[in-house]
Amino acid sequence: MPSSPSSSAQAAREAVAARLKDMRLDAGLTGLDLATRCGWHKAKSSRIENARTPPSDADIRAWTRACGTEDQAADLIAASRTAESMYVQWNRKQRTGLRRLQESYIPLYERTQHFRVYSSDVVPGFLQTPGYATALLSAITEFRGIPNDVSDAVEARMARSHVIREGGHRFALLIEESVLRYRIGDHATMTDQLRHLLAVMSFPSVSLGVIPFSTRRRIWPMEACYIYDDRLVQVELLTADVTVQTPSEVATYVKAFSRLQELAVYGAEARALIVSAIDEHH
Repeated sequence: MPSSPSSSAQAAREAVAARLKDMRLDAGLTGLDLATRCGWHKAKSSRIENARTPPSDADIRAWTRACGTEDQAADLIAASRTAESMYVQWNRKQRTGLRRLQESYIPLYERTQHFRVYSSDVVPGFLQTPGYATALLSAITEFRGIPNDVSDAVEARMARSHVIREGGHRFALLIEESVLRYRIGDHATMTDQLRHLLAVMSFPSVSLGVIPFSTRRRIWPMEACYIYDDRLVQVELLTADVTVQTPSEVATYVKAFSRLQELAVYGAEARALIVSAIDEHH
């Protein structure tokens, strides 16, 4: 796996910064010249060129105008926005609560045909019951100290999960056995959730694998990741949501997912692990 999930985001920021620096040099301007034309302190130009401060859309427009390259502004703004979307801190995405975040995924879910999801800590959102989602999102809300819109967020999460019941989508879902054992909510909540997993296993579009504690690991447990077709990967860290789009990095996650699939059990063996966990939660 990549040594740092934010590495591709930083590389993208640095690429934008390098283009801006080249643009200034090609225009024959010093950092001070550029700052004067843009009406800001020269230190700001240095911070942008060294990728320490991401430029705003207005900064890029001012920069290209100062360099006489306004025709390149739109492309640079798009590249900068892409870079900034690769690594987004949760406190930024969740600052108004959780409902809007749930709804924001709907277009991506609807256009994705093949979902590959791995989780080592919680039941993936597609498979969550209202009770489990309420317990989980309540814990997130309390931990982050964000506005409490849990009931609306749960409703939105349930609504966006319609993709698992409609045609045109395939789901390969992997969870570690620990997901079955960790108690999110009370015992009744966990029992309902695990029974729901048993029901979902019968869906023709769903392949649910469980990686047993007892398996001999050929690859280590990882952070939760969501692979959308072969185009995009979302990785959930404690502090940020990382979007990976670089083909080589996407391919690395696909390779890791394939290795994890080889460790999982399916069908009757997976059901036996779930039933055992249900008994434990009683």
